[in-house]
Amino acid sequence: MKANGRTRASLANGNRSCIARKAGLLRLQSGQAMLELALVTPLLLALVIGVIELVRYSYIGILVGNAARAGADYGAQSLPQSADPTGIQTAADNDFQNNGQQVSNLTVISSTSCGCDSAGTITAAGCTTAVNPSAGTCAAGHWVVTVSVTASGTFNSIFNYPGIPKSIAVSRTSTMRVANQ
Repeated sequence: MKANGRTRASLANGNRSCIARKAGLLRLQSGQAMLELALVTPLLLALVIGVIELVRYSYIGILVGNAARAGADYGAQSLPQSADPTGIQTAADNDFQNNGQQVSNLTVISSTSCGCDSAGTITAAGCTTAVNPSAGTCAAGHWVVTVSVTASGTFNSIFNYPGIPKSIAVSRTSTMRVANQ
């Protein structure tokens, strides 16, 4: 019997030769997946390490910000506490240390400022002391005292990258209004 001018035997022979050609191609491609894996693995590894370092940097930034906020929260409780840099330092250090970090890696600087609040606009004015801000004049409103705490820490990279420093300074500032004025 002929199908389109070919016999069954010739069709079978054609199928065998096609299968043989495909098998030869498969043998030629047998190491391709291994080669692709070998080429892509270092790139993926570098990407994963970079993501880990970025997450660690973000974590240190959050911890430094939380330490600044803890110090500002302590100072914002009352006028005498806003003028207590030792207490503010201790509050920030305790927050930083409670998150598993070394206190020696944290620097805390605090300051207070006074101003006159008039209809929601604060005009900076010199005050003689944060404990007694009413010693200045505030004719159109009432005194506002704020405490500002800046915490600085250091991020140390696990790996060395060309062109990127091994340690990076991280600094965060928190400012709060002092209560009980």
